[in-house]
Amino acid sequence: MSIGRRRLASFAFATFALAATGCARGPQVQAESLPLKRVVIYRNGVGYFERGGHVEESEVRFKMKEAEIGDFLATLAVMEQGGSSVRAAAFPLDIDDDVAKDADDPDEKKPKLTSDEKRGLKKVVLSLDGKAHDLQVGYIAAAPVWRASYRLVVGTDGQADLQAWGIVQNLSGEDWKDVKLSLVAGAPLAFEAQLGTPVIPPKPTVTDQGEVISSVPGSETSLLQQAPAAAAAPAPPATPAPMADQEAMDYAGPGGSPRDTRQKKGAPAKSGHAASKPSSGAMPGGLAGLSAGSDLGSGSGAGVYNGGATSRMVPVPPPRAISQPRNLSSLAAIAVEAGTTRYDLPDSVTVPDKSATMVMLLSRKVPGESDFLFAPDGGVPDSSHHPFRVARFSNKTGGALERGPIAVFQGGAFLGQGMVDPLPDSATATVPFALERSLAVDSERKYDELGERIQKIENGELVIERDAQTQTKYRVRNGGDLAAKVLVKHPRMNGTHLTGAPAGTEDNVGTGSALVPVTVATHATSELVVDERTTLRRNEDWFSNVADNAVKGFLADPKSDRGVVAKLTQAWSMRKEILDKGQTRQKLAQEQSSLGQESEETRRNLRAIEKNKSAEGLRARLTKRLEETATRIDDVTKQIVELDSKLAELRVSFKETLRDVKWVAPITTPST
Repeated sequence: MSIGRRRLASFAFATFALAATGCARGPQVQAESLPLKRVVIYRNGVGYFERGGHVEESEVRFKMKEAEIGDFLATLAVMEQGGSSVRAAAFPLDIDDDVAKDADDPDEKKPKLTSDEKRGLKKVVLSLDGKAHDLQVGYIAAAPVWRASYRLVVGTDGQADLQAWGIVQNLSGEDWKDVKLSLVAGAPLAFEAQLGTPVIPPKPTVTDQGEVISSVPGSETSLLQQAPAAAAAPAPPATPAPMADQEAMDYAGPGGSPRDTRQKKGAPAKSGHAASKPSSGAMPGGLAGLSAGSDLGSGSGAGVYNGGATSRMVPVPPPRAISQPRNLSSLAAIAVEAGTTRYDLPDSVTVPDKSATMVMLLSRKVPGESDFLFAPDGGVPDSSHHPFRVARFSNKTGGALERGPIAVFQGGAFLGQGMVDPLPDSATATVPFALERSLAVDSERKYDELGERIQKIENGELVIERDAQTQTKYRVRNGGDLAAKVLVKHPRMNGTHLTGAPAGTEDNVGTGSALVPVTVATHATSELVVDERTTLRRNEDWFSNVADNAVKGFLADPKSDRGVVAKLTQAWSMRKEILDKGQTRQKLAQEQSSLGQESEETRRNLRAIEKNKSAEGLRARLTKRLEETATRIDDVTKQIVELDSKLAELRVSFKETLRDVKWVAPITTPST
């Protein structure tokens, strides 16, 4: 065989193998009598599928993989718009036959497998009572997560054009033909159900072996019982604002066809089908929405659907921009319900099996700018001294944005790419896309304790509060030709609060950081001081300087308790007397010690000249000095004894005065 023939044979074999694999995979769920109408893709690997149509038979047959039976039965929801009721849903079980087959019996033949059995498909039969039915059936099945991708065009006026795209992959085993597609920025709780697997619990064995508790009894929790709050009065529907002639495009909503609703100049634009009630349950925009008569695809272009007792679709036409499409009705409608954001595509889409589609979800004018961010990253060594170039924009789309890559453009040029983390509505994203070496940053840190105030007085004990201060100083040097605004990502210390933070500081609770702005002129250096404080509490001695400052501050505060002020004033008068007498005693004790040393030195000198007859005059002077020193020592000792007695009395009185004082500082919020 030649090389060309071998290549051709290899190609044919690979093509056959691929085709065989695709056939063996088969659809997840299939129902020929109920075509697929709606697909909702979530971010946790599940999709909600809705089928609907008119059935003139007594049953509907579903084919699916055996692994999908449990999830199908656990989430199956059926809604009828006419006809009789659904009676039952029957499904097969795989049970091992315990009867051994006779291998020697030549007449025994294995049953032939059907085409569905060869493909590993099982049947679930939905039995109906009657023959005329308008059915809509919903269920969940495994599906690849949809992924978001963004484009940001930064302007020079503090505004930016934001585009969001959604990428959807169809691996369901069947074509999605003309379906209503919704993408949900959220992940509802879902688990693998096994309702299709028989479960036979073991029977307990009854024995007479005494009373033994074989398992821990389960506990019971009762939630707080409160009367329901009175319902709020329904809000009047909002009147849509007039739109430009070329922007007044609308569509009929789910199940309808696009239509042109251009209005005459000066006339208000139509808002399409108004959403009368919010949909409920785990199938947004599906069965619950149909039963309530809601139309979630309404609105001109993109709108915000607010969930609640009275909900409405408020059209929000984005401002014109070069990055926005002319036909705004082709964008998704943003629906926000129970904290979950859903993007409903206005037009039906077709996604063949084993293929993907990329759809534009929104195009909006949002607040945005290009700045610098100093945020050291271990993966970028030079970022410990140089800031990143960043794009900042606020999410003013009316819903949440999922995590995804973003491409940044400015001035007709591509600046770079970054990654957007999940962004709630009205939050701001700061996306790094390059390193700026014309700016340099260094920092230093110091610690101190400031202020003193009474926190509690009880049982004669004093508890004071002080502020433990941590100051971090950043020095930013700008070597470029333009002034720069730098956001410093400051790592926050646990349990502290920012004091005197510059205007525009973003203290991001939960992330352990704060974005602190500083502006640097061209070829200049700016300093930024971040002051963090936390409260320290400790028992303090009444006679320390810290206690004195705290009590004096309390006495000077006109808001202080007058009874406590009177007691502390009396005690502080005693404290002053105690301190004064203590200082006097300390001086007397020092004098007593000096006199003792002087007396001992005089005695040594007398012993040295004791036998010298020519030193009679000197001996007489030393003897007189010794007598005077002894007299002074006796006098000082007497004063010390009297002071000790008085100090002991004052200390007892001081303690007794404070014994009945009880005060606790009110809880206050730290100032920022």
